[in-house]
Amino acid sequence: MKELQSTQLLKEVMGKYFTTLGESEATGRKVAWCTSTGPAELLRAFGFEVYFPENHGALLGTTRTAGDYIPVAVKQGYAGDICSYLTSDIGAYLDRRTPLTQHYGLSHIPKPDVLAYTTNQCREVQDWFAFYAREFSVPLVGVNPPRFVDEVSAENVADVRRQFESLVPALEAASGVVFDIDRFRETVRLSSEASALWRSVLETAKASPAPLSFFDGTIHMGPIVVLRGTEAAVNYYHALLLELNGRVAAGVGVVSNEMARLYWDGMPIWGKLRSMSNLFHSNAAVVVASTYCNSWILDTMDERTPFESTALAYTQIFINRSEQAKEKILAELMAEYRVDGIIFHDARTCFNNTNARFGMPQRVQQKTGVPSLVIEGDLCDLRFFSEGQTTTKIEAFIEQLIDAKMGVEA
Repeated sequence: MKELQSTQLLKEVMGKYFTTLGESEATGRKVAWCTSTGPAELLRAFGFEVYFPENHGALLGTTRTAGDYIPVAVKQGYAGDICSYLTSDIGAYLDRRTPLTQHYGLSHIPKPDVLAYTTNQCREVQDWFAFYAREFSVPLVGVNPPRFVDEVSAENVADVRRQFESLVPALEAASGVVFDIDRFRETVRLSSEASALWRSVLETAKASPAPLSFFDGTIHMGPIVVLRGTEAAVNYYHALLLELNGRVAAGVGVVSNEMARLYWDGMPIWGKLRSMSNLFHSNAAVVVASTYCNSWILDTMDERTPFESTALAYTQIFINRSEQAKEKILAELMAEYRVDGIIFHDARTCFNNTNARFGMPQRVQQKTGVPSLVIEGDLCDLRFFSEGQTTTKIEAFIEQLIDAKMGVEA
């Protein structure tokens, strides 16, 4: 299948984002660092350029340079089996190197004026950002939502809303800008609109043949991660959705002979995106949906209640939910996308976004009747990934799914 035409626009949008970050020191623009599911809308309301270290970690994984830097962080006392985003990012900083130089012309990562985290995905981000707060001698602020929630209660939302509101004085001091509720409403509106478009983009894969896969989604999710709260993200997803709807109307799929539809739970294996994508396609299979890409559907945000709706959106994300809530969400998505099988990625350094260690695959299969496969790997550290073994397991799994499907149809 030909590459999406929107990919060129994506390169331009992401290039402009990083170029602006790289020019921040010269232009005097303030920079805030933010976790991937952190308060980007609030930060942008103060006029900060927003940088996401987790995005940098993914880039280290994609470029297969993470393995060069993880040992550097380990020498500084960071365990080799904690988040490989964290260890590769800190190691690269200590080594004074970054793939942003080769790809976007930045001489170094942008220096922060403030760091803002949300522990809705894991506690590691707090320790990660604390390292840089010490390095750059800048303020560190954070929000700690209740974890592992079943149904998000009004009390949960009120708690997180108060925590978001408590960030305002520190952000005013770091930015030199007085908080403007109308500006915050606007960034929340833009974030909600982009999230709704991103949902629609992913939902085009409900069609058969599916016009995009999980592997495409991990690339095209760039703007919803790093440009939430901006017109740029909204405009990009309007263009991408238009192209994908055109493919659906024309019956153009990721593979022309789609025989199996799968769901991916857990993190991508960044250093193996292309080979994994090719593996599925060569076996007439498409990963049509994923937990990971759905993590940035935050369209419950509402500019009429910016603090409350932001608190709700960032508390109810999948990774922050109970086992029971996760199983329910998985079952619903698998039915919506008509999947034949589910793959659980056991990412060895990402305990929080791995759902295969406490019997969930077995429970989900019992509940839905959909077969499951667990593969081992990691988001960045390829020492935990065996390509040969994984290829064999996936090919055998797909073959079983197709045989069972053909048997039913016969």
